[in-house]
Amino acid sequence: MAVKGDFRRYVLDQLHGLGKVMARPMFGGVGLYNGDLFFALIDKGTLYFKVNDATRPRYVALGMKPFCPYPNDPSREMGGYFEVPADILEDPEELVTWAKQASDVALIARRDKRKPAMKRARGR
Repeated sequence: MAVKGDFRRYVLDQLHGLGKVMARPMFGGVGLYNGDLFFALIDKGTLYFKVNDATRPRYVALGMKPFCPYPNDPSREMGGYFEVPADILEDPEELVTWAKQASDVALIARRDKRKPAMKRARGR
């Protein structure tokens, strides 16, 4: 599950145009943050971007797979993260475009998570 430093550095270099991307170790992989938004992860030499119902079809149409931390147990797939196509990873401009979209998805997810708490607070 460990992420090799060379691939991590490569991904961060390719994402340079996004701004300051932080990489933090997590469960043998690496979580990528755009500011404080967790938008991607790296595991076993694969980059995965955060997706939602609007963006997932693009990945599926290209044959990309969801992140599965336990390959022997596909029932534990994490459909909220999909692998990034190799040709996108190799094109820094296109990768940044996809990364911005993944960051937007992370921001939307954060807002959606906060809405119920805000409604409860106002409803009292």
